[in-house]
Parts: sequence; C-alpha cells; structure tokens
Amino acid sequence: MLDQLLLARWQFAITTVYHFLFVPLTLGLSILIALMHTQYYRTNNEHYKKMTKFWGKLFLINFAMGVATGIVQEFQFGMNWSEYSRFVGDIFGAPLAIEALAAFFIESTFLGVWIFGWDKLPKKIHLASIWLVAFASNLSAFWILTANSFMQNPQGYILANGRAEMTDFGALLLNPYLWHQFPHVVTAGVKTAAFFIMGISAYHLAKKQDSLFFRTSFKWGAVVGVIASLLVAGIGHMQGQFLIDVQPMKMAAAEAHWETADPADFIALAGIDQENGQNSWEIAVPNMLSFLSYNSFSGEVRGIHDLQAEYTAQYGEGNYIPQVAPLFWSFRLMVGSGGLMILLALFGLYLAWKEKSVKPKWYLKVMLFAIALPYLANTAGWLITEMGRQPWIVYGLQKTADGVSTVMPAGYILLTLIGFTAIYGILAVVDVYLLSKFAKKSPDETAEITRNEEGSVWI
Repeated sequence: MLDQLLLARWQFAITTVYHFLFVPLTLGLSILIALMHTQYYRTNNEHYKKMTKFWGKLFLINFAMGVATGIVQEFQFGMNWSEYSRFVGDIFGAPLAIEALAAFFIESTFLGVWIFGWDKLPKKIHLASIWLVAFASNLSAFWILTANSFMQNPQGYILANGRAEMTDFGALLLNPYLWHQFPHVVTAGVKTAAFFIMGISAYHLAKKQDSLFFRTSFKWGAVVGVIASLLVAGIGHMQGQFLIDVQPMKMAAAEAHWETADPADFIALAGIDQENGQNSWEIAVPNMLSFLSYNSFSGEVRGIHDLQAEYTAQYGEGNYIPQVAPLFWSFRLMVGSGGLMILLALFGLYLAWKEKSVKPKWYLKVMLFAIALPYLANTAGWLITEMGRQPWIVYGLQKTADGVSTVMPAGYILLTLIGFTAIYGILAVVDVYLLSKFAKKSPDETAEITRNEEGSVWI
C-alpha cells in the first residue's frame, strides 16, 4: 500500500530542494549587481554598466526559475498538509502573507522598473530600483525564515481549542532561531553569487575572451567570496552552538554522537549503524566536539540515547531519533564544501592581485566546476535543518505524522509527485541551458557600450 505520509514528505522535499537551488543565487546576485550599478553611478564608467547588464541578464534567468518553482510550495500546505495548516495556520500564514504583499510585490515591481528603465529614468531612481530589488529579495527570505523559525523554535503562541494561536507577533520577529538562521542564509547567498561570478569569469579567462572585463569580475567575486565564505563559517559555528541548547538531538545526530560524554570527541568519519544505535567504526578527534560546542576542550555534550530518554519522558512514547546517516554526511558535505570554498577564494584573490591575469589553467578549470560547491553546501544545510527536526513538523508541538492531510488519497499525491518531479527536472535543464548559453556570450553581446581605452582593471 502507498504510504500517504512518506509520499507527502517526498513531494515537499523534492519541490523544496529544487526551489532552493535558485533562491541563494537570487539573494546574493541581487546585492552584487546593485553594487556594480552603484559603481557605474559613482564613476559613470561604461565598463560598470557593461558588468551590471551582463550579470543582470543571468540574474533574471535565475529569478524567473525561482518564481516558477516557488509557486507550488504554498499549495502543498493546504492540500498535503492540511492538518498542519489547521493547527498552526494563524501563525504560519502571517509571515507568508507579508512576504507576498510586502516583499515579493516590491521585488517584482522594481525589477521591471530596473529592466526597462535603462537610459529612460533618472540615474538615481534607476539605481534605487535595483537596490529595492536586492532589499526586497532578502526581505522575502526574512519572512519565509520567520515562518520556518517558528516551526524550529515556537515562540509567541498559546494552545487553544487544539490549535496554536499567535499571542505576540514581536516574539516571532525576535525569535533567536531566526536571527541565527537569517544571516547564515543571506551570507550563503552572497557566497553562491561570488562563486557563480568567479566560475563564469574563469571560463572566459581560460579562453582568453574579454580578459579585462572578466579579470575585474573575477576580482569582485574573489573579494566577496572570501568575505562571505568566512562569514558563513563563523555564523554557522555560532548557529551550531545555539542548536546544542535548542535542538540538541539535531546536532547529536549530525555528529553521530550516541553517548553523552565530557569531554566529547569529534567524529570526523564513521560507519553509522542506526539499527543498533552505534557507529560500527569511527575516526575521532579527541575533545574537539566539546570545543566546537562550548569553545572549551571540556564540557558535556548529550548523546542520542540520553536525549531519546529525555524526550520520551517529556513527550511520551515514540522514536525521537532522526535518520542519523543522512544528517551526518550532509553536515560533512556542507562543512567540507565550505572549507574548500574558503581556500579557492583566497587563492583566487592572491592570483588576481599578484598578476594582471589569472594564469594557472588548472585553477580556472577548477573554478568552473567550483560553481557547484555552494549549491552542494546550501542543499546539505537545508537537509540538516529540516531532517534534523524530525519527527516534529513544529518542534515539540506537532509531529510530522499528525500534520499530513487525512483526506488526500495517496494515489493523488503519487501522481503529483511524479508530475512535479518531471516538470521541475525539465525546468532545471532549461535553467542550466539558458544560463550556459548567455554566460558563454561575450559581454558586448549582452550590452552595447562605449569602449574605454584604458588598460587598467576597474576596481
């Protein structure tokens, strides 16, 4: 028999992961394009106008795909997850409504103003339009993460008539989970945009096409990439320490930390045996998990087994242990990708400032493929966020099994799951094709400019 809950979870997971492929690039690239446009406004140098238009076209393709893949998300709340919507809709619906009315509408409106306003609007107003796009894009993320943060760490509510009802909207906005999660997502978006620019620039530099243009773009990407990658790592570290207190089971599972220990070792690699509640083998760094948790080489880190006992005593009989192996390896994929990005960005910055062109062909080839690194890290991070919360859909209040619709036939969910997966797969192929097509073009094909004869790099 078809499992209604499992199908609903798969459908939401697949559509969300597809959608989240486009979101970080939209967040980060909007800011970088606004900075490029600002530099054009300040200097009146046509090269910056050329940069703004070239990267702006790629931004528009990604933005359109993000909108197309995001529309489906909210419909699933009412169809596949109606019990969840009934339970928490008064709270969850408010930030989503604000996101649509006060963020997405601003973003889409002023994006149109920016696209069609070249050489028609006063320069200040035209510049303001792209900054409003960047602001509204990230404001949109803020409101969505406000809703998600309530699911992770409920604040500002009471339980009445079998439902969660909002009592304090300010508590939603001041939720500490939100203020750890939001900066992490924004800086991850900027990092994604930086590596996107670096990778495409490296492709053209390897082919010795428009060297001056792409050397400058590469420098922009390298500078921003170093800063953003370091910020992501630092903010992520603080978020992990926060989760040790707020969602200790999530972090214990991500570390495959089965037994409470003081001090606790960091398990770098392990064979996960969830059925028997242990690691069949492991490579560990002594005392390091305590240090990562408390900035001290001593300190108790609770293990999965003790947390399971605590949750059983608090919430009743049940299995409160998420799938450890996917969380463990997702966490290492995220951290490993992040560390590699820091090294690549630092080396690129060194090369860009040391020489007039970035010469090592091996590095240029690596950077083209390195475009995938932030996508891997972003996806892994989102899987940790959502899978690590299981079995809860609203942490401590409603289990995922209790949130699924009771009247939606499993066959319908399976049909739409297949349909959405196929459509989203086609959209992903179209997106990659369009991005590749326009990324390979010369900037002169994207924007007509008056050439500047100076041979300097414009930064």
